[in-house]
Amino acid sequence: MRIRIVGAGAMGRGIAQWAATAGHTVELCDARTEAVTAAVDFVRSMLERAVEKGRSSAEESAAALERLVPLDDPWAPGPDVELVVEAVREDLGTKTEVFGRLEQVLPATAVFATNTSSLSVTRIAATLMDPTRLAGLHFFNPVPLMRIVEIVPGAATRPEIPPALTAFVEGCGHRAVTVADTPGFLVNHAGRGLVTEALALLEESVAQPADIDRIARDVLGLRMGPFELMDLTGLDVTAAVIDSIWQGFRYADRLRPSYLTPNRVAAGLHGRKTGCGWFAYGPDAPAPAPEPPVTGDADRPVFVHGSGPGEGDAAALREALTAAGAVVETGAEPMSGAIVLVPVWGTSVASAVAEHGLPASRSFGVDPLPAAGRRRVLAVTPAADPAAARDARAVLGRAGDGDAYAVSVVRDTAGSVAQRLLASIVSVASSIAERSIASPADIDLAVTAGLGYPVGPLAWGDRIGAARMLELHRALHRTTGDPRHRPSRWVTERALLGLALTDPGTSPDDCVDGADRANGTDAP
Repeated sequence: MRIRIVGAGAMGRGIAQWAATAGHTVELCDARTEAVTAAVDFVRSMLERAVEKGRSSAEESAAALERLVPLDDPWAPGPDVELVVEAVREDLGTKTEVFGRLEQVLPATAVFATNTSSLSVTRIAATLMDPTRLAGLHFFNPVPLMRIVEIVPGAATRPEIPPALTAFVEGCGHRAVTVADTPGFLVNHAGRGLVTEALALLEESVAQPADIDRIARDVLGLRMGPFELMDLTGLDVTAAVIDSIWQGFRYADRLRPSYLTPNRVAAGLHGRKTGCGWFAYGPDAPAPAPEPPVTGDADRPVFVHGSGPGEGDAAALREALTAAGAVVETGAEPMSGAIVLVPVWGTSVASAVAEHGLPASRSFGVDPLPAAGRRRVLAVTPAADPAAARDARAVLGRAGDGDAYAVSVVRDTAGSVAQRLLASIVSVASSIAERSIASPADIDLAVTAGLGYPVGPLAWGDRIGAARMLELHRALHRTTGDPRHRPSRWVTERALLGLALTDPGTSPDDCVDGADRANGTDAP
């Protein structure tokens, strides 16, 4: 296939390297000829590096470079061009001008694709004489390494174009997901679950950024914590994406931005690229503060409280602490002086203290989520005795295999940190599924490939169980009163019906014969 790529910046040159390596002839052009020269030099250096690392032969790299054709004029006639990929700056006027000019010089059979990450594909296409020829083809940076592409049909896109683009993408070695033309498409939309909830936790002074990041990594198993991720992406970029998706979905509570970000953006605290964001960077930056040492009494007796649905979590914690050599009381009530540990699921320690008459000064919450690493989370209320909290931390740090747990200390909140992060990740993904923006399988594929999560958000919810996820969402909503935690229809239905969150389920279209539906009649 002969492909023309318009725009020779970071995305354009990455797409060019990827397509040429896969065997396609690639015309690379830009309004600035020096950008094309620099892009070709960059691709050459990447191909040479691939040879040095043994990922490609010298002959393969040379052949790929020969297939890369620099053009001086983006508007040159191209009778053999079959696909155009636009990768210019993220501006509606600029993109529509590019396609309008290309429409004058390229054959009507050429498919047009925009690499927009946030603009409406339908609006870009609407300015063309033939809006049916254009679709979104959203790559992620760096293109050769990020092996996922979003294919976004516009409202008028011809039905044969998305399957053809899927075949093209997968033929080049990447995975393709088809996504509705909605704000943020799929990956950027799904990514809001983690960062918006992390910012909400910080708003409420539940924990500091470093603590939230540690919990995200060691309990949830994420490669990067949400604040590290915002610093890497750039808080200016992250804040703009959060705002645009929230506004695009008509101010949905589940996607609500934080009041914390505008001032930080205005102050230039954008992250790594400015030397300071949530954390400091550079040679003169202070070293990250270590976690406080454990100073409490690990032999202080503990009582694990659990009743009703929480008894299973309490039994598991009792067993783990007993195996680690902790002194665990077995009576019906805590003895005088014993630390009281309360596994919480969508609720707070304060509510357990009030409901069950537990001693407020020595009752603490423990997150029962199975941890991906060696970390537990202790939640403290304003009534907690600091000395008792230090002892509780020491007890939780015990491990029978000799490899102690790290223990984060956070402020008491409904569900604790990891539960709220996971609940938001699953909730946002579920809302994407229930809107039919993408299929459950594509949601999980795109998020694992595009965001690096250890498992797709819907499959992650299935590990917990649809019924238990619904219990968590309901408890968070009931305890906080915040509509951001309102259970989604997707989770609610599947929990009630015994279906997995990854199960697309039966749709009305599955129940009506196609011909009869077209005629407006019921199937027999």
